[in-house]
Formats: sequence, C-alpha cells, structure tokens
Amino acid sequence: MNELTFDCVGVRAEAYAAFPTLVFRLRVTAPAPSGVHTVALGCQIRVEPHLRRHGADEAELLGDLFGDPARWGDTLKPLRFADVSVMVPAFTGSTEIDVPVPCGYDLEVSAGRYFAALEDGDIPMLMLFHGTVFARARDGFSVSQVPWHREARCRLPVAVWRELMDRYFPDSGWLRLRRGTLRELSRFKSGRALATWDETLELLLKETRR
Repeated sequence: MNELTFDCVGVRAEAYAAFPTLVFRLRVTAPAPSGVHTVALGCQIRVEPHLRRHGADEAELLGDLFGDPARWGDTLKPLRFADVSVMVPAFTGSTEIDVPVPCGYDLEVSAGRYFAALEDGDIPMLMLFHGTVFARARDGFSVSQVPWHREARCRLPVAVWRELMDRYFPDSGWLRLRRGTLRELSRFKSGRALATWDETLELLLKETRR
C-alpha cells in the first residue's frame, strides 16, 4: 500500500457543530485492485505563511509573530495548526472523507494570531499523513504503514475562517489575562462605571494616546 495517495479537494466551515470546526475534504486513492479494508489515519496540518503575499496592514499586525518584514526571509516559518485522527472506511480505487478539525480563537496560539491578522485571500496549508493501512489479501488482511512522505497541499480561504469565527464569536475575539491584570481592569471599569469590557479598553487606549 505504498502507492496510497491523498488530495485535499476543499475546506468548509461546519454549519452544525457544538464548537467551531473546519472540515477538510480529503480524497484517498489506492490503485491496488484488491482495495482497502480501512485506514487508521493521522494528519498534522501546518500553515505555510512563506507561500503567501501579505499586505502592509497585515505585516504590521504580524510584527509580534514574525518580527520586522525585512527579516521575514528567516522568520517566516511554518506554524503547527492541528493534529487529528480519522478512520477511512473500506474502498476500492478512491474515496472521499471529511476530516473535522476543532478550532478556537485563542490569540496566544500562533496560528490563531496569524489567521486573525489576515484580510482576504487564501491561507496556504500542508497536510502531513501517517497511520496504518489494513488491506484485503488472499489469506485475510495485510497491514502496512502510510509512508511518512505522504502529504497534500491545500488553501483555506480567509473568508471561510472568518465565517466560522463569526458564527461562534460574532464581531469578537479572545484574550487571556493574568488574574492580577484582570483584577486591576475590574477596578478601573467599576471606578468609572463602565458598562462593558469594550468600553473599558477603549477608554484605556484613548488615555494612552493623550
């Protein structure tokens, strides 16, 4: 089963899920006429920012992630996005399956910060595969490993990512703060009788610009 190959044919935002989920549509091909009984498939998904052009506004937001754009030749490295597992059911020739990937909007995670900085276009991604193949054989089943060099490239539209985030976090983001910082913000908010955290941060930003 060393001839097993993979192709990503699309990415969509899952419309009906308990938490934000991207669904990668994967085509698996096995030319052996005996077919495949099942595949216990593992997949690591990486973001490849060096394969995309970034506008000036995007570059400004990505400064804390990759540094000054003049250094991007050295700092623009792949970002680990997800590690997922899926079972591929029996097939002969080729089949297509959904690979669900749970997502968050944590701006302290490198991939989340990268996605949040982008305005439009596509996000280049690389899917790296591993796992175990159970194939039909004359005397029962054969067992082999998915070759480590098997991979597939895909592109996630920024619009799809935003659609997913807006569905679960409409017009909002997420930041984690230390308890001490949050306590001081609470005092600031209460002392000025501010109704929301947005108003609190907006007032702080205004005061720093004076």
